[in-house]
Amino acid sequence: MHAEERHQAILRRLRERGTLRVTEFAEELQVSPVTVRRDIETLADRGLVARVHGGAVLPTARAATTGTEPAVRTQSGRGQLSFGLIVPAADYYYPEVIKGAQEAAAERGIRLVLGISQYSPQEERAQVERMLADGLDGLLIAASDITAASSWLGELSIPHVWVERRPGDEISGAERVVTDHVHGARLAVHHLAATRRKIGLMVRDDSPHGEPLVDGYLKGLAAAGLDAPADGVFRMPPPAGGAVRREEVLGGFADAVAAGLLDGALIHNDHDALVLLQRLRARGVDVPGDLALVAYDDEVASLADIPLTAIAPPKLAVGISAVELLAKRVADPSRPRHLLSILPELHVRAST
Repeated sequence: MHAEERHQAILRRLRERGTLRVTEFAEELQVSPVTVRRDIETLADRGLVARVHGGAVLPTARAATTGTEPAVRTQSGRGQLSFGLIVPAADYYYPEVIKGAQEAAAERGIRLVLGISQYSPQEERAQVERMLADGLDGLLIAASDITAASSWLGELSIPHVWVERRPGDEISGAERVVTDHVHGARLAVHHLAATRRKIGLMVRDDSPHGEPLVDGYLKGLAAAGLDAPADGVFRMPPPAGGAVRREEVLGGFADAVAAGLLDGALIHNDHDALVLLQRLRARGVDVPGDLALVAYDDEVASLADIPLTAIAPPKLAVGISAVELLAKRVADPSRPRHLLSILPELHVRAST
């Protein structure tokens, strides 16, 4: 069983029973107690669980036992509000979103129920249906397939807020909290354009953030008075989606740098930026001398052997703001609908 699967199993057990004992759960999963303790430590660092002697509880349960539980808010006499949060993964990008949502929910006395879809539209809907059966007042969702989710989200009897997703016009009026990725790409290009003239872009073609990044990249070049290099946009498939194609894209990018066609680049995401950095250095490309690099996401960019300048989406603020927006909608269903777009930041490091 992979670590992410164990993490989901731990969270599922805590939602079902409220507590978990390390020794019993380790025996159930047929892993060592040390492995389960490490998993709990990882989840605790993300703010998803609270460690107790011999096991773990949900953070709100720990707060109740210590007398720090926020006052419970009620809706039509139903008691504590319950919000669902569906994200595609909990090991990249979304841990900070989850942490922000958990903090905002705990502050308001709202129970937050987490679901991880692993990028499965079917699993997303199944998890929402289970949450609804248990009683839910609102839903926060980062759908893996916007089109698929849009067909059933509008039929829900509870309000929902899209998180880091931009549904199309067919979902007119859908509330959402997003990072302004167009601004993030423009910010990266503006930084690179101070010293570079031939700026490229590598973007994950499976990401819902991809097209806003391409849009921002092109607008950033135009604002800097630069032309987009011929074939300057490289679209990278996901690691599990085509090893041969990934090698072709990485090789094509390195060839463009070696030929002097690129002297700066924005790379989405951090993982691909680190892989690309290793490939370039193996070919004798100097970073930042020959090529200035900016990564996008700032999850692990600072850990590269040449720490990477990066655009950092405001992930914690997205989680906080999503809960706040949904809580206001539940309290006042007639209030104007909102689109909240939060600006990312540039963190300058050695790669530029």
